[in-house]
Amino acid sequence: MWYEWSSDLETGNSAIDNQHKQLIVAINNLIQACKNGTGQQELGNTLEFLNGYIIKHFDDEEKLMRQSQYAGYGEHRAYHESFKSVVLDLTKQLMEEGPTESLIGEVHTNIVDWLLNHMKGDDFRLASYLGGLERR
Repeated sequence: MWYEWSSDLETGNSAIDNQHKQLIVAINNLIQACKNGTGQQELGNTLEFLNGYIIKHFDDEEKLMRQSQYAGYGEHRAYHESFKSVVLDLTKQLMEEGPTESLIGEVHTNIVDWLLNHMKGDDFRLASYLGGLERR
């Protein structure tokens, strides 16, 4: 399944949306590589990108939450921490077992689905809150 940036993924916060767009590109690169038969080679690149991405993106989001005194900070941060753990576990699995077809499936299930749900739920709520502050 190919992912396209669309209005249902927009939070309305340009900083958050621009980082989410980078994520969609990385996901699509892995999907395209799988279609081309090079998914196993691309998997390492995807996980490397994700490890860097989540540090920067989650730090940026958490800074916005702290600065704005967002009431949902603790819960949102907990989701970030659980996701970091998932990415770390998948990265360890890649290092131990190599880029298997099974691992590609796990990345799709555990990362892509989680991130899209997180963007459409938690990040929308945060962006809505931040937008409300900007309109005051």
